[in-house]
Amino acid sequence: MKSLRPLLTLAVALLVTQFAQAHRFAPSLLKVSEIGPDQYHMVWKTPAQGTSNVPLRPEWPSSCEVRNASPPQLEGTGKVSSWQLHCTDLGEDGLVGDTLGISGLGANQASAMVMVALLDGRQYQEVLNAEQPEFVIPAQSSAGEVMSDYSLLGMEHIWGGIDHLLFVFGLLLLVGGGTRLLWTITAFTVGHSITLSLVTLGFFDYPVALVEFAIALSIFVLAVELTRTSRHDVLWRNPWWLAGGFGLLHGMGFAGALAETGLPQDNVPLALLFFNVGIEIGQIAFIAVVLALWYLLRRPLATWQDRLLPVPVYILGALSAMWCIERGLEALA
Repeated sequence: MKSLRPLLTLAVALLVTQFAQAHRFAPSLLKVSEIGPDQYHMVWKTPAQGTSNVPLRPEWPSSCEVRNASPPQLEGTGKVSSWQLHCTDLGEDGLVGDTLGISGLGANQASAMVMVALLDGRQYQEVLNAEQPEFVIPAQSSAGEVMSDYSLLGMEHIWGGIDHLLFVFGLLLLVGGGTRLLWTITAFTVGHSITLSLVTLGFFDYPVALVEFAIALSIFVLAVELTRTSRHDVLWRNPWWLAGGFGLLHGMGFAGALAETGLPQDNVPLALLFFNVGIEIGQIAFIAVVLALWYLLRRPLATWQDRLLPVPVYILGALSAMWCIERGLEALA
């Protein structure tokens, strides 16, 4: 649909300032494990590259003392620190009823997952953000919390994964709207849902750097396909094969982000399901916004249509080529 392209050009321009760091920022994670009476092991994972001079820092009750702290270690695009807390003056349930928090979330426009595992088997998780930077450990966790928390994480991941959104954007350029778009996006969803589930449940592993390179390559292949003047070949008539096949790669990327955040061991299937639900909500919202903008601006941009047609394809091709080089070098390192 040619008339769709000018508006899609504007959508790309709105996102272009974030492209260079595509798919690099997973939510921070604070894991708290009870290892003995008044003893807790803490693991703090956060992106190595911040978005503000204000650091992200965990917070705990003032009666807890830090012991055996290890220096931060780089792991991929993040850094990991660990230490032990010795807490006094707590109740019979230890940290239950006390507050954990993360400072600096508002300044960094970030979110963080807090996961707590107690010796009696109770496990809790909560997503913290600028509006809710603290978490009071409850007596019991609920399935509703898992559903809402992991749906939110899924939406945050797809909206922060600009490379994934660019692939969806390319599919919009390729097929336009209507039933072809429905079937194509459905194929992409099925593809990434399969590998997200299989990788997360431990059925197979994969080289992360190579998959990140392949995700960038999938966008480049799509950009090349968009330059073709003939639109009657097998791939154009059946774009769901391309969407589904490359969806398998993108699902591995989603699984990598979920692995960095972690899953509640007492609710793995539910958390996995609603992380996927969150991804789909975010994906549908992105498509809806782009189509709504196209509907509003298609007439004002009609006279510029011919000049604007190549722009989104060039942007897709240039950015994906840059990512291929960058990630290819990382895979060879």
